[in-house]
Amino acid sequence: MAKTAEVEFRFKSPGPQPNGLQAEEDGLWYIDQGDNRLFKLDYDSGDTLFEAQTTTDRSSGITLGGGSLWIASTYNRKVARLDPETGVTLEERPSPGAGINSTREGFPNPAETGDHGLEWKDGYLYVASPPSQHVHVMEPDEWKEVHRFKTPGFRVHGIAWAREKGMMWLADTAMGVVSKVRVADGRVYDMFRVLDPVEVHGLTMHQDTLWYADAHNRDVGRLNVDMTPAF
Repeated sequence: MAKTAEVEFRFKSPGPQPNGLQAEEDGLWYIDQGDNRLFKLDYDSGDTLFEAQTTTDRSSGITLGGGSLWIASTYNRKVARLDPETGVTLEERPSPGAGINSTREGFPNPAETGDHGLEWKDGYLYVASPPSQHVHVMEPDEWKEVHRFKTPGFRVHGIAWAREKGMMWLADTAMGVVSKVRVADGRVYDMFRVLDPVEVHGLTMHQDTLWYADAHNRDVGRLNVDMTPAF
């Protein structure tokens, strides 16, 4: 039987549509898709520690790496690099997985969109893309793809590093499933469900616990689940 996470609500987001999370020891970075504002929040109270308006467009992912903040600017199909001290955009690169989501292919004149979840590791940016259904591993200086792996499901969103080396948690927002995969080849090693009405948009790991952001309900909280595979 598939595992189901116990959802622990912690606080409401300060913005209308929380979409990306990135844990740092002194606070929780968060990007809002509704108003494109950047926040750093206190883990216990949800109080705002830092806030800035960005020039991104309905953003869905955020991470910290190489001395910069990276934000997936979804609707203009860019990945933006920002100054974490000011929130000012320093440069923009094209989304590696831009295209049309599979669930929109039958619509008249479907719009192309860009990437969602982001993570950083060992000098590389990991970019989760719902249109391509892959995580693209990018070398940031030359903006060159060095690797990619297929994602489970059909609408990958938030991503977070697992405790095991070379493993990553991927949330499929539409299917309500979070899967642990090996980044070398996308092989799935574990999964758990997150039941309605919660939707996992943002995802990050802090102190060995997964934190989530739900864009529809403005909730930020934790996903309590046994991370030992049960099947």
